[in-house]
This record gives sequence, C-alpha cells and structure tokens, in this order.
Amino acid sequence: MTYSSIPAATIETRTSWVVAIVALLTLAFSFGAPWVTVVSLKAIAADFGSGRETPALAGSLGWVGVGVGGIVMGRIAERVGVRWTVMFGAAMVCVGLAISSLGQPWHLFVGHGLFIGLIGNGGINAPLYVYVSKWFDRHRGSALALISSGVYIAGAIWPPVFERAVAAVGWRQTMWTYGLFEVAVIVPLAAVFLRAPPEIAWRYSGKFANPGVGKVIGWPPGLVYGMLCAAAFLCCMPMALPQTHLVAFCSDLGIAPSHGAAMLSVVLGSGFLSRQLWGAFSDRAGGPMTLVVCSACQAMALTAFTMTQDEIGLFTVAAFFGLGFGGLVPAYVLTLRALFPAGEASWRVPTLLMFSGSGMAAGAWMGGALYDWFGYYGPAFVAAIVANLLNLAIVVILLLRQQAWPRRAFGMA
Repeated sequence: MTYSSIPAATIETRTSWVVAIVALLTLAFSFGAPWVTVVSLKAIAADFGSGRETPALAGSLGWVGVGVGGIVMGRIAERVGVRWTVMFGAAMVCVGLAISSLGQPWHLFVGHGLFIGLIGNGGINAPLYVYVSKWFDRHRGSALALISSGVYIAGAIWPPVFERAVAAVGWRQTMWTYGLFEVAVIVPLAAVFLRAPPEIAWRYSGKFANPGVGKVIGWPPGLVYGMLCAAAFLCCMPMALPQTHLVAFCSDLGIAPSHGAAMLSVVLGSGFLSRQLWGAFSDRAGGPMTLVVCSACQAMALTAFTMTQDEIGLFTVAAFFGLGFGGLVPAYVLTLRALFPAGEASWRVPTLLMFSGSGMAAGAWMGGALYDWFGYYGPAFVAAIVANLLNLAIVVILLLRQQAWPRRAFGMA
C-alpha cells in the first residue's frame, strides 16, 4: 500500500466485543420505533383521511432527522461522551413516539422528524458507529457489520409484534407503550457499558495517511468523499422502498397483513444474517469490493420484486433482497475509515450517514408519492432500480480507481 494508518499494537480485547454487542442491542431497540409507522401505514392513512404519502413522509422525516442529528450529536458525543448522548437519545425517542400518537399529521411529523430522528436516533446511531470503530483495528469491518445489524434486528423482531399490538389496541397506544419499553432497556445498558474507548497510538507511513496534505487514491479528498456520500444516498433510496412499503404492497396483492409483516421480518432477518457474512468478507476483500457486490445483488432483487406476484415468490425475493443490502452501510463506513484519518471520523462518518439516511427518507417518501400518483407500486420500483444502477456505477469507479492507484503510484501503470 502507498499509505496507511497502522496501529502500533492491537487495541482489540474482549471488552471491545462486549461494547459492540451492547451497541447492537441499543440500536435494535431504538430503531424499533419507526417500524410502528411502517406496520400501521394503511391504518394511519385511513385515520387521517389522507393518502399513504402522509405516514410515509413522517418516516422520511425521521430518517432525515437521524442523518442531520448524527452530525450535531456526533460532535457533542466527542465532548461529553457517547454514554450521555445515547441515554438522551433514548429518552427523546420515547417522547417522539408519545407525540406521534396524539392524533394529527403534524404530531406525526414533529414526533418522527424532530424527536425520534434528529435528537433521538441522531444521538444514538452515528455516535455509536464512531465509538465502536475506536475499539477495533483488526476486525473493524466485522464489528461495524455487527452493530449496523441492529436496524435489521429491529425490523426482523418488531413488525410482527407491532402488527398484533396494533390490531389489539391501535397504533397510538402501541407507539407510546413501546416508547416506555425502549427507554427502560437502553438507558441502563448505556449507563453501565458505554465507557470511554481506548487511546489509539498511530504510526503513519506515506503521504495518504493525512489526506489533508495529499490526495486520496490520486484524487482530491473532497471528490472521493463526495462520491461516497452520493453513492450512499443512491443505494439507500432503493433500499428503503421495500422496507417501508412491503406490508402495504403485499396487502394490495391480497396477502394478509400478518404475512406481509412476516415478509418484512424475512427481509430484515436476512439482512442481519448476511451482514455478518459481509463483515467478514469486507475484512478480507475491502469496503469497495463489498459495495460493488452488494449493490449488484440489491439491483437484481429490486428487479425481481417487479416480476413476482405470488406469496411464496415474494418471500424468496425478500430473502434475496436482504442478502443484497445487508453489507452496504457498514462497507461505506469501512471504506471511509480506510481512506481518511481517524481524527476526521467524528464528522465524516455522521455526514456520510446523513446522506444514507436522506436516501432512506427519499425512498420512503417516493414510494408513497408515486403510489398516490399512479395507484400502484410499479413506477416506484422502476425509479428505485434506476437509482441503484447509478449507485453501482459510482462504486465500480471507486473500486477500479483504488485497484489501479497502487500501480500508478509506483510507476507501474
């Protein structure tokens, strides 16, 4: 390699993995909150007398809030410690669910966008990515894959639970009850386990150890970072469509809501399991190669959704879709950490995740808006496939550039 940031001695211990597991559990509970709205999408739209765009927009605002809030809360976490931002974020998620349950569209928007997103999960998600990455050097890809699976554990576990709860007591009571439950779990975990990370003693070799005085794979750092952010947006936009609209999509095909919720669990469960495999793969093959392979798999799965109507076929496609997108988000963080100094992680990682969350928001909103316009989900899936192909083009360019650069640097090409 022409540049690297190599730890003088490994910082990984058994405590590193304990911290990663606690982060995983924290995200599994904090990201359970948005799934109430996903499962209740049709019921909320009916109660409000509006189209599906209204609850879909609330979910989108939540994702935007997570992204923007991660930048602000990431800086705060650097000063006061991740323990306090996580505890505060859990409390705000609870407040956001309570506000969302009050019964008006603007309650839903404020509850999701401001409380669940901006200062809730915004104080949990990005700060935990940065925090956990500081506990690892040799198995960072696997660790990031593990904690990022918290979102998918939430999606695998909570939709069937929420479907039954909503049917029994309604979506409003389900929201505030779950809010109390998640804060009762997360706050003690954070208070006990989220201590300060170990100090890292780095030695540098090559001019690329500090992109501020050189270039990244031969290009300006801003260009490479901008391409990563654009790719993150374009991959998460199609990723959000099935996750947000799959239950409603199945209902339109005559599939029972409980089966649609189970199918959503298959998507997220497959994403969780495959993410662990992709984490090990990325430790060996690197972040860019993981991005290319996973993006291609996601594009094929989205295409298969448009060609499948029966329930068994959709369950199969759902599992394959989870396999595809499972490795994407942690691979972006891993790629970023490999290309840029550790000291810049506190703002680069949250900003990257902001673009990722904005892509999720755009995809969720797009699905509802295009459905309301056309009356079926076909155009939304076509738009998602186009975005996915643009993402694939960007990550292929980055991979080819990364592979070619060492030879160019040594005068071999």
